[in-house]
Amino acid sequence: MKIVLSILFMVFSSASFAENKKMSDEGMFSGRVSYLREEANLVRIKVDFENVKYLNKKDRVEFWDQHNPSFHCRAYVAGKSSNYLLIKVPNMNDCSSRVTLGTGVYLQFFSEDLENNIAMGKELIEILVKKKMALTSKILSRKKQLDSHIEKANAVNGRYQVLRDKLEAQWRNELASLEEDRLDALRNYKGLEVRINEIEFKLQKYRISDENLSLDRWSLDPRLFYKK
Repeated sequence: MKIVLSILFMVFSSASFAENKKMSDEGMFSGRVSYLREEANLVRIKVDFENVKYLNKKDRVEFWDQHNPSFHCRAYVAGKSSNYLLIKVPNMNDCSSRVTLGTGVYLQFFSEDLENNIAMGKELIEILVKKKMALTSKILSRKKQLDSHIEKANAVNGRYQVLRDKLEAQWRNELASLEEDRLDALRNYKGLEVRINEIEFKLQKYRISDENLSLDRWSLDPRLFYKK
């Protein structure tokens, strides 16, 4: 019986060691035991790594200590915070006999779920980076439009200022031309008026009466008059 157990232990140890060689750095982390409750199969681990956010409840983990790295205990996450992991160890008795689980003990951990979650996180980050680049390109384009607004407004103002100055100059020239026309018309009008007055004076001066005799009425009776 002991021989069978020894053979099983060697097989289990060799399998665990083979799995250990496949472990990636992304799925590995470390922590210290801060609380142990064997009757509930619960161990609270103090952790300090940023990727702990990728560990979710019910994710599987395995852990070991430095003295016996070939033996890994299986567990899963029962709860977590930013600094602590609460893991449930189904086979607590076997684990505690081969892995030191006292308070303050330093342990190594590996989680394939953590590795997969980080891989999905990287894919999400790539998508977000592409979206950020696209949005950054758009925002730079919009910022360029905003920055060039003042320059464009000044250019438009300058262009229309030139047109306004030109129109005002044409307006003044037209008004000056109309004023000259008015003065010429006024001079002509005054000249013609003078000439008409002269002619009127001469007409009065040289006016010819129809008869040289005039009627002299010496009575109220209109029939009683005579020419003289």
